[in-house]
Amino acid sequence: MNALNRLNRLNRLNRMRLCAAATATTALLVTAVPLAASAVAADTSTAAAAVRAQPSRAEVRVDAFLREYRQAALHKGKQTPGQVRGTYLTPELNKRLDAWAELHDADPVFRAQNVPDSWTTRYEGSGMGHTTVVVTERWGSGASQDVWYQVRLDSLVVSDLQDPPE
Repeated sequence: MNALNRLNRLNRLNRMRLCAAATATTALLVTAVPLAASAVAADTSTAAAAVRAQPSRAEVRVDAFLREYRQAALHKGKQTPGQVRGTYLTPELNKRLDAWAELHDADPVFRAQNVPDSWTTRYEGSGMGHTTVVVTERWGSGASQDVWYQVRLDSLVVSDLQDPPE
């Protein structure tokens, strides 16, 4: 009799496990099929977004310039701000920036009296051998501003930076 009770109890446990597994499988199918369908439908937009999520070579170059320039402006780098500018910018742009700094009594790269806390870059377009990269600078106060960079595609040298077009 004990053996028969144990067998019935095992059969009942097995039925309960089978029922729980079936319920879990059904729940999975109910949620996974619509998700899979929407994933397939969004496949092309996801692929396009993934491509856009990758920064362009020009964005990477401008970001590297800003990181090094910021360190130099804060006297934490191995170079002076002028040396960093000489590495990344054309000589013509450097001359214009020097004139801008004298006229505005501010840093000509950051376009401000002080150094931003952070920034983001975004690709704005390319044409005639140049790429436009927009840098949005942010300060601890919550203030932000855009600066537009022109980067030569062949050398990745910054040939212009200016305030946003009006």
